[in-house]
Amino acid sequence: MNINEILKSYIAGKRNFQKLNLKEAELTNANLTGADFSYADLRQTRLGKTNLSQACLREADLSESILWGIDLSEADLYRAVLREADLTGAKLVNTRLEETNLIKSSMCGANLHGANLSRALLFQVDLRPSSNQRTDLGYAVLSGADLSYADLRAVSLHHANLDQAKLCRANLSKTIQWGNLAADLSGASLKNADLSYANLDSAILRKANLQGADLTGAILTNADFQGAIMPDGSVHD
Repeated sequence: MNINEILKSYIAGKRNFQKLNLKEAELTNANLTGADFSYADLRQTRLGKTNLSQACLREADLSESILWGIDLSEADLYRAVLREADLTGAKLVNTRLEETNLIKSSMCGANLHGANLSRALLFQVDLRPSSNQRTDLGYAVLSGADLSYADLRAVSLHHANLDQAKLCRANLSKTIQWGNLAADLSGASLKNADLSYANLDSAILRKANLQGADLTGAILTNADFQGAIMPDGSVHD
């Protein structure tokens, strides 16, 4: 089934497109809300600005795909593979991304507010702001996620759940490139998180919970810990 056949079938009411091979297909600015592409081969596809909100892409392979500006709000991408995918400016509000492979993907300026990324692989992911907006991970679930070496400069992680997450050598420092913005982890939960050798220069950690977190070798210059629960359980004044 090719792209034109999929669009015609969708308009006719079909929603099940599981296990299709659509490698290197191009489909932009289309509306496929609620479609089911579970287990589909979508490697190296171009789906810019396509509406796939509430779609099901469980265990689909979207490696190296161009997904800038795509709408995946409330979609199900459990265990999907998005390795080296371009999700710049993507809308992923309340999206299911548990155990998803996002290694080396670009998510600059993406909106992941309330998304569930528990146990996701985000090694070397780029979460810096885009030219017009910062990446939003406010209230996102990242418990057990691997964010080692991730670029999180100026990212918004307020009230995010990062319990037991791996942030070894992650960059959460302030950047002057985007209006001198600091990474915002205010109210975030980082219980037992690995922040060893992470760069938290000027990061905002007000009222964050760092109980049991590993801060070995972390750069904490000018970090704001006001009201935060520190690794030893004490409250920072």
